[in-house]
Amino acid sequence: MAFTRSFAASFALVFCVATQAQAETIQVVIDKLVFSPASITAKVGDTIEWVNKDAFAHTATVKGSWEVMIPPKKTVAQQLDKVETVDFYCRFHPNMKGSLIVKAD
Repeated sequence: MAFTRSFAASFALVFCVATQAQAETIQVVIDKLVFSPASITAKVGDTIEWVNKDAFAHTATVKGSWEVMIPPKKTVAQQLDKVETVDFYCRFHPNMKGSLIVKAD
């Protein structure tokens, strides 16, 4: 009987761990004044790594909501904490644009 309970408890633990959504890291590379990919779909809890390969600073800006400053030749991480659908752009180079859809996990 003890073996059966132990097995059942172990199975339940493994099942719970296996069914939890894993957070992902999504890289967005900025090179030659372009976000790539420009369209991003992610989940709450995921992280975006903004990788700036250009020799000058950029931002990922959502007007009235949030902004990420990305220095030249640097990577900045941003954890996604809410469901939203937004368009973003670089405040310094407004022709640089992208979109982000964050879904519930």
